Amino acid sequence: MSGILEKEGFNVITAPEGRQAIEKICFNTPDVVLLDVRMPGLNGMEVLKKIKALDDNLPVVLVTAYADTHQAVEAMKEGAYDYLAKPFDNNEVVWITRRALAEGKLRRNLKSIKDRYNGNFSLIDGMGPSDKIARLAVDVHRVAKSDFSVIIMGETGSGKELVARAIHGDSARAEAPFVAVDCGAIPENLLESELFGHEKGSFTGADRQTAGKFESAHGGALFLDEIGNMPLGSQAKVLRVIQDRKLYRVGGNKPVPVDIRLIVAANQDLLEMAENGAFRKDLYYRLSEFTIRVPALRERKEDIPYLAKRFLDLANIELNKLITGFTDAAVETLMSYDWPGNVRQLRSVIRRATLVARDEITEKDLSISRTGVPGLAFSPKVQGIPWENASLSEIVQQSVLAVEKEVLKEVLRFTGGNKAKAARLLQVDYKTVHTKVKKFGIQQNGGNNGNKT
Repeated sequence: MSGILEKEGFNVITAPEGRQAIEKICFNTPDVVLLDVRMPGLNGMEVLKKIKALDDNLPVVLVTAYADTHQAVEAMKEGAYDYLAKPFDNNEVVWITRRALAEGKLRRNLKSIKDRYNGNFSLIDGMGPSDKIARLAVDVHRVAKSDFSVIIMGETGSGKELVARAIHGDSARAEAPFVAVDCGAIPENLLESELFGHEKGSFTGADRQTAGKFESAHGGALFLDEIGNMPLGSQAKVLRVIQDRKLYRVGGNKPVPVDIRLIVAANQDLLEMAENGAFRKDLYYRLSEFTIRVPALRERKEDIPYLAKRFLDLANIELNKLITGFTDAAVETLMSYDWPGNVRQLRSVIRRATLVARDEITEKDLSISRTGVPGLAFSPKVQGIPWENASLSEIVQQSVLAVEKEVLKEVLRFTGGNKAKAARLLQVDYKTVHTKVKKFGIQQNGGNNGNKT
């Protein structure tokens, strides 16, 4: 069959069994799949279901020597484009493949138009086809139809905002605004003004009345990312707004009614924080009407091939390149790495690899480092740490501080001084980075302000 199609000018990729076929589909994105029903391991119907989960618009033609009406009907119900029985006519193979190509192109064009106008991808489109994401999608669909407040738990970079947007996009409020706020990226003294707005003259620089994020989200959803970083005083005011369905702008005394759905996210266990006094218990119980946990990328590695290819396609468009795929060694590296920075790190690594690659992405192009920052390398020196009249623990502590300072400087240099981005890469909150920058005397651009430490 490969020979027949290659003679007609098709580029053909083959796989000996179902699991390898799925992996190759993830990394190469074919235009048409011709799939045998009887295969070792996964059979054709099982592979068909997984292919349709990956890309429902990808035409799949099932091929079998065991043709019968029942199996044909079953295949069409599962989304097969057509059914080809052995022994087949060579011309029939070419004809049905060309017809499937045309159908697939039409489907993709329609999907592109739809995506352009509604701006949303399904959760599986955005996060991958693994069973864990499928179960996550079920939870999202279930809670979206309610008006429950939702807590989304997950590590930094795991896709919590994507889940929040999916909840909103599948809800009755979908046509109203979705407003996102990163609570870890806003200085404490500005947070309440950002959330609740302010009146003209309420503080220096307040030259006009300004609506806050709660008002901007009226009728829709407000997403408070990394809510665990919110000061306790601000938490109390958020709770009051949720309960009273009205707010007061900073410097104002006139109530402003608000109707919002609240979705929050945290990379820490909010219940544990509440038990330890680091988060208000009353706010936690008010928010936790429904809780969703987003699995880390290392817990769902079967999504890596799909996501890597998706990010490669996006990077090719952004960088105007034509990188064709990944070498076997690159695939092995991607699958064996633990991805401490999760999906956000994977996207960053693939984007950089696309920039430096020639034809295919190789293992060297990936440049995955132990800090989670692409291509970042540092060698902090501990020479000069005083050891005379010092205990081992004191020497170690000073050495750790020297390493910590060097890591922070290098990561800030990589982010161009963006402390919020550095916090996400290092998997700590914004306040931790801000405090350590001041402690070590590091400038925002990653340099040193002259203090000798």
